[in-house]
Amino acid sequence: MKQAVALGYEQKQNTAPKVLASGKGTIAEKIINKAKEFDVPIFVNKELVASLVELEIDKEIPQELYSAVVDVFVWLNSIEKRLQS
Repeated sequence: MKQAVALGYEQKQNTAPKVLASGKGTIAEKIINKAKEFDVPIFVNKELVASLVELEIDKEIPQELYSAVVDVFVWLNSIEKRLQS
């Protein structure tokens, strides 16, 4: 079954990224389609998503997932830099 999680981070408001949306099956498809609609890059990591999808919406991620989520934000930052050049 397809799973998806949308993360957000605002440095001035959050101490860690938080889950903005998550779901499985049809809900996951809607999250993915909405990301595509707004040209939001999609990072694929099934193991990470399996951990994140169990978290509550609007809650910061637990410390044990920081390292894995940092990889996502580093990847996203590299994409943004390439698009700006």
